[in-house]
Amino acid sequence: MTTGGAEKKIAAGICGILLGALGVHKFVLGYNTEGIIMLLVSLLTCGLGSPIMGIIGLVEGIIYLTKPDEEFVAIYVNSHKGWF
Repeated sequence: MTTGGAEKKIAAGICGILLGALGVHKFVLGYNTEGIIMLLVSLLTCGLGSPIMGIIGLVEGIIYLTKPDEEFVAIYVNSHKGWF
């Protein structure tokens, strides 16, 4: 059985890797402010900021997927660590 919140780990990790530039992984975790920031940077720079946001999303997605469930829940669900 998974720890409460661990079910978001795979969804957030995959969304971070594939859709990181749009901040979708932040919305999956309930970090709406951070998700809006990533989305707006990508859109308001006419795509020029998208590669940077994409790299951030890729790194965060990999971090999410490599953390053990208990550590993921402690850091990203309970403590609400918004960035990295």
